[in-house]
Amino acid sequence: MKIISWNVNGIRAWHKKGYLDWFLAEDLDILCLQETKAHPEQLVEELRNPKGYHSYFDHSKGKKGYSGVAVYTKIKPEKIEYGLGVETLDQEGRFIALHFKDFVLINTYFPNGGGGPIRLKYKLDYYKAYLKYAESLRKKGKKIIFCGDINTAHTEIDLARPKENASHTGFLPIERAWLDKVVEHGYIDVFRHFYPNKREAYTYWDMYTHARDRNVGWRIDYFFVTPNLIKKVKKIEILREVYGSDHCPILLEIDL
Repeated sequence: MKIISWNVNGIRAWHKKGYLDWFLAEDLDILCLQETKAHPEQLVEELRNPKGYHSYFDHSKGKKGYSGVAVYTKIKPEKIEYGLGVETLDQEGRFIALHFKDFVLINTYFPNGGGGPIRLKYKLDYYKAYLKYAESLRKKGKKIIFCGDINTAHTEIDLARPKENASHTGFLPIERAWLDKVVEHGYIDVFRHFYPNKREAYTYWDMYTHARDRNVGWRIDYFFVTPNLIKKVKKIEILREVYGSDHCPILLEIDL
C-alpha cells in the first residue's frame, strides 16, 4: 500500500499546477492533503471525485480559503470521523480519521501556533486532544497510522537552524515536549526509525527567502505508526524533488 501525505498550501492552486495528473499517475492507494484552503463546493468535479477514488474533506467552518484537509482513497473506509469531537477545536477543518478493516488512518493539519499566546495555547490544546483521541483508539486495540503537518520540528537535526529558531514557534521546548510525549506513548516516527541520524532531510521551506534552493528547511511533516505496524513498513521517503507547494510530499509504503 502506497500512502502520500502532503501540505499543498491550497488545493485549487495545486490542481492548476497539474498535480492531480501527477497524483493519478503515481497510482497511490491513499493521498492525504493538508491546508487545502477550500470547501468541497469550491472544487471542480475532477478534484472532488477523481476517477477510481473515494474522497473526503474537512474544511473550515468559518472563513473560506483557510486550513482544511482531504483524503483520496481507493479503498472505501468502514467509518469516517471528522474532527476530534471538541467543538472549539473542530471549527477549522483539520482532521479526518478513516477506519478501515485492519487499521485507522488519521490525516491532520495541526495548528501553527504563531500569532501570539492565544494561538499557541490553541495549538497545545489541539495537541492534547489529539493524543487523547489516538489513545482512545489504542485502548480498543486499533492499529494506527497518522500523518500530516504537525507544525513542529522535533529535534535539532529536524531543522537547518535550530539555534536561531529556539524561541520561535515550531521549535519551542513546549511544542517539542509534546512530540516527546507522542514517542513515549509508543508511536513511532517512521522516518526517524529508519534514518535516526540523517541530516538535511526537510519537508518545508520558506518560499519568500527561496530557502528551498539552499535547503534551509524544517522537517515538520510526519508519518507515525503504532508499534504493531512498524514491521510492515517497506519504505519511507521524503519526495524532495516534487514541487508545487512550500512543503514536499512524504511517501509511506506498507504491507496492509
